[in-house]
Amino acid sequence: MVLTIKSLSKSFNKNTENEHLVFQDFDFQIEPGKCTAVIGSNGCGKSTLFNLVSGTLPADVGKVYLDGHDVTKLSEQNRARYIGRVHQDPSMGVSPSLTILENMSIANKKGEKFTLHSLLKKSERSRFAELLKELDLGLEDKMETKVRFLSGGQRQSLSLMMATLKRPKLLLLDEHTAALDPKTSAVIMEKTRSFIKKESLTTLMISHNMQDAVAYSDRIVMLEKGQVVFDRSSKDVTEKELYEIYREKMTQMA
Repeated sequence: MVLTIKSLSKSFNKNTENEHLVFQDFDFQIEPGKCTAVIGSNGCGKSTLFNLVSGTLPADVGKVYLDGHDVTKLSEQNRARYIGRVHQDPSMGVSPSLTILENMSIANKKGEKFTLHSLLKKSERSRFAELLKELDLGLEDKMETKVRFLSGGQRQSLSLMMATLKRPKLLLLDEHTAALDPKTSAVIMEKTRSFIKKESLTTLMISHNMQDAVAYSDRIVMLEKGQVVFDRSSKDVTEKELYEIYREKMTQMA
């Protein structure tokens, strides 16, 4: 398994009257080369799960294994060598004050030590241009443009490209189309599908969109109160059935 979580527990405001337990003895695994969609109501644990996997938050108890290696005590920076993440905010995965070329160059040096002098290599410019052509947004002709001048869809496309540039062991898609309009969201989802398929990327995707969860994943996992309440192959459930199951589970957990 690419990602294995064993007996994980996490609470906030521990040992206070406001203590909130999110996960307790939580176990979870995802298979290589598959896209797993994580759905559930607000506060069910989706974002906390991503932050525990990426190292943004430390676990209270339990282990996180990536490709068989225990990464529980690794910092977020060290885990970033193996994990790519695309955030909901189109500006979080990029540096708006830098150019497209500079952003691509930084992503290419992820996990390495580098100086500003060694960062920008002429030999890599043509490679970056060829990669950007795959986005079909004309960004290969705007490599000297600062990212802050790009649209939300262009930023998110660039962020996706940067997150997958070094072919991570695990790709985290954190509601990466939620801030986009429906038309742009659909375009980004198709580009995402293409990237995942081309590189056979193991992907964990948070989604509030049931249609996207069914259409773009191999497996759907529903969380509620830190528990897996639904786990099924995407091809075995329709969007309508998923909505009905969601409403039923939410009623049961209320």
